[in-house]
Amino acid sequence: MDPAVAGRTARSLETLHALCYFAPEVDAEVAALGVRPGRTTYFASRAAAMGRVGPGTVTATFLVFNPTLVSRLLPPAWEATGPAQVAAARLRGVDAAYRRLLGDDVATSSAVAEAAELTRTAVAACDPGGRPLYAAHADLEWPVEPHLALWFGLTLLREFRGDGHIAATLSAGLTGLEALVTHTATGTGFTEPAAKATRGWSEDQWGAAVAGLAARGLMAPDGGLTEQGTALRAAIESATDERAAAPWDALGEVGASRLAEIGRPLARQAVANGAFPDGVFAARR
Repeated sequence: MDPAVAGRTARSLETLHALCYFAPEVDAEVAALGVRPGRTTYFASRAAAMGRVGPGTVTATFLVFNPTLVSRLLPPAWEATGPAQVAAARLRGVDAAYRRLLGDDVATSSAVAEAAELTRTAVAACDPGGRPLYAAHADLEWPVEPHLALWFGLTLLREFRGDGHIAATLSAGLTGLEALVTHTATGTGFTEPAAKATRGWSEDQWGAAVAGLAARGLMAPDGGLTEQGTALRAAIESATDERAAAPWDALGEVGASRLAEIGRPLARQAVANGAFPDGVFAARR
């Protein structure tokens, strides 16, 4: 497949994975283990596949979070419970969230089962080398239920792509904060207030990053991307598409089109039913 087409397809389906980070059901299931609700449940649930890792590993693999935030929130999660318990709770929460957002009939439909099998085909072509978050999740067992298998398959594809995106970002000479600032400036991700709040960066830290990027000719002082900055972001996305092409090549155009045909309406339905809070994203997926 054309890597750019594959990238657009992947991003159009990402809602079906990413809704787990905003679902109150996931937050409640993990919090029931004694983990502080909110961002701590996010760190614990996404990191759980890697085991009882420390803040440094999470900061490195998630990239765009303030290390101080991770150091403050993650350790208490592992004092309260273990990674295996968190991973199981996350899956229970996803089950409940899918049923709420998509309905019991859609969540267990033959089309969803078909889509899940398509993700299996794609994932089989993923090489774990240099992809720590993907590799950790790939070591987990696939869920049996079709809707959970679909979510899990899309999660693997998302983490595979994300690991490659981090490599592309660092190769382009951006830090995690600079990556967040420049991506936010494109108007296709988080709003600026949401990016600062959820990722733990202060106004001063954000402003210093903008100033540093402006000194390099990548941003204007008002926070907008320059022509050079826009080109850099485009190059990062193109490199990410290239690094993430293997699973989509395995599916081929027919398989990828079928997966999108099934998944995109579900993603739109999830958004319409409130999968994401208002004011978080500058542009909905």
